Amino acid sequence: MSISTILPLGAAIMIGVMFAQQPVINATVSRTLGSPIAAAALSVFVTLLCLLVLVPFSGGTLRPSVILTLPWWSICGGLIGVAIVAGAAAIAPITGAALLFVLLVTGQLIGASIADHVGAFGLPERPFSALRFAGLVFVLMGCILVYRG
Repeated sequence: MSISTILPLGAAIMIGVMFAQQPVINATVSRTLGSPIAAAALSVFVTLLCLLVLVPFSGGTLRPSVILTLPWWSICGGLIGVAIVAGAAAIAPITGAALLFVLLVTGQLIGASIADHVGAFGLPERPFSALRFAGLVFVLMGCILVYRG
């Protein structure tokens, strides 16, 4: 395996490790601020500030004339982000970090399988197969094992 393959894979793992800490941090912030929504707002605000600093270096644009050409469903990414950040901050103290993330990954795999099957948002269609279904069953069994563990 080449370094150009290893680096992105390692980076993805490190992002996953950091991502697992976000709901735990936001749950703690939530106790101080009084709600998971307030904690999520602070988290998203910090994210927005960081991204606004990075946009000029990314080659991208936030010009309104370009933004207005996006399809209506483009705002869903931001709405989903709110659900993830606020929902995880509210749920992490109830489930713990490990169960929360195995459930999130399960939901992601189910959603991704549906998106692949229908070719959502311009993806190439990848029909749902018996093997993919079996994989999802194993993931659901993993949820049960983590829940009982």
